[in-house]
Amino acid sequence: MADLKGRSEDAKDKVVGKGKEAYGKATDDKSKEAEGKAQSLGADIKEKARNLGDDIKEGFEDVKEKFSKKDDKK
Repeated sequence: MADLKGRSEDAKDKVVGKGKEAYGKATDDKSKEAEGKAQSLGADIKEKARNLGDDIKEGFEDVKEKFSKKDDKK
């Protein structure tokens, strides 16, 4: 979770998107509802991409650590 600023922006976008979606439903404004859904979905996608990036970094660090331990035994 290195990118705290990006993650907080994603959370904000998700909340704002949900608000726009609710407003669109309440006012029967399909355009605003769709805009809110898109904004919320975009935030979800960015969050998943950040999580995947973190998982890849952690996996790489684990592999790197295992190889460095093997080198130390020689």
